Amino acid sequence: MRPIRPIRLPEPPSGFAPAPEIFEGGGFSVVRRVVVIGNGHPGSENQSLGLVRALGLADKHVLYRVTRPRGGINEWFLWLPVSLHKVLDYILTQIGGYSRRVLTNRGRRLVPSSLMENSGGVGLSTILEANVKRIVTMAHETYEKEGPILMVASGRDTISIASSIRRLAREKVFLVQIQHPRSHLERFDLVIAPHHDYYPLTREAQEQVPRFIRRWITPREPPSKNVVLTIGALHHIDSAALRNAAISWNEEFSPLPKPLIVVNIGGPTRNCKYGVDLAKQLATHLQNIIASCGSIRMTFTARTPKKVSNFLSKELGNNPKVYIWNGEEPNPHMGHLAWADAFIITADSVSMLSEACSTGKPVYVMGGERCKWKIADFHKTLKQRGMTRPFMGCEDMSDSWSYPPLNDTAEAANRVHEALAERGWTLRP
Repeated sequence: MRPIRPIRLPEPPSGFAPAPEIFEGGGFSVVRRVVVIGNGHPGSENQSLGLVRALGLADKHVLYRVTRPRGGINEWFLWLPVSLHKVLDYILTQIGGYSRRVLTNRGRRLVPSSLMENSGGVGLSTILEANVKRIVTMAHETYEKEGPILMVASGRDTISIASSIRRLAREKVFLVQIQHPRSHLERFDLVIAPHHDYYPLTREAQEQVPRFIRRWITPREPPSKNVVLTIGALHHIDSAALRNAAISWNEEFSPLPKPLIVVNIGGPTRNCKYGVDLAKQLATHLQNIIASCGSIRMTFTARTPKKVSNFLSKELGNNPKVYIWNGEEPNPHMGHLAWADAFIITADSVSMLSEACSTGKPVYVMGGERCKWKIADFHKTLKQRGMTRPFMGCEDMSDSWSYPPLNDTAEAANRVHEALAERGWTLRP
C-alpha cells in the first residue's frame, strides 16, 4: 500500500503574507478584482490606475466612467452634482428649440453629448457607464463566485456614485476614494489625498480667507483615521516601469549627448497663473544654460496655451541641441522619465512633478513663485525635502544631485493592504 504523502501548504510570499484561503473563510474575504470609477480626466483616472498597478491588479480591473452632458449651455453647469446636471440637461433637451446638434458655440460646431460620453482617448466599447444600480447588482450577484470588490474612484464627479455603491453593497465592496471629497469622510473606507489639501486648515491659510467662506473650502475637518496623506499625486511610475521604458526607448535616447535635460511645460491654473511672460523668462534661462547641456527635449501638454508653445518653439526650435516633441504618437514621456539626467518643469502640474520626483533625479521648477494657496504649500514641501530647486538660469546642468525618490503610490498601496486586513480581507493578485 502506497504511503500517503503529507499535504504541504504553500509558503507565504514576502511582503503582505495572507494565509491560505482554506483558513480565511473561503473566497469571501479574498479580493481579486477591482472596479475603477473614473471621470474622463487623465489626471484623475491615472491616479486610480497607478494605485491599481501598485496593488498588482492592473490586469484585473474594469473601468467605469461617470459622464456629464457636454456642449452648449452644459458648460455652465459643471459645478452641479452629476445627477442634477443630467436631470437639468434632460429638461432643457425637451424644451423646443434646444438641440446640441444645431447650436454653435463660439464659431465651432458642438458635438452631441452622446458622442462625447466615454471619450478621452479610450474606445467607446472599452468603457462602461458608471451606473449605481448595475454595479451594485453585479457586486451582489458575483460575490459568491468571485468574492468582494475593491473599488477605486478619483475626482469630484465620482464621489456620489462611488459612495452610493458602497452604501448599497457595504459588505461586498471596499471603497478607496482618491482626492479629497470635502466632507462626510465616513462614506468611504479609505481616502487618499495630498497633504496640501489640508493647507486650508492651517493658521496661515485661515488668515487669508474670510471666516464666512472657510466652511466651503476643502477640507472641512482634520484628517481622520481612514485618511492617507501623500506628498503629491499617485501615478504608475516605479522602478519596473522605468526599466521597461529604458529598454523600449534605448535606440532613440542612448545616442543623445549627455546630460539629457527634459523640459515639461504645463499650463496656467487658478492657483498658478502665467502666460507668455513666463515663456520668455524660461527661454532666456534655457539659452543661458544650454552650453552645459548635451541635449534638451521639450514637451507641451494639452493645457499649454498656444501662445506659450508657439513662442518657445520659435525661440528654441532652431537650436541643434533642442528637440521639441510635435505631439504625435508614440508619446516619449516614459522614455524621458527613464533617460533624463534632470528635469525642468513648470510649477503648475502636481502630477508631472510627482512623477519626476519619483525618479530621484534633479528636478528644477520654473514659476514656483507665481503659485499660491495649497499649490505653494506643495512646492514648499518638495523643496524642504530636497526634491526640487528653483530654475534660475545660472545652473551648470552637468552637476548632479539626488534625494530619496518620492514613493507615494507604493506607500498608499501598503495602507490599502493594512485597511483591508483590518476588515479581515486579503488582496490576492
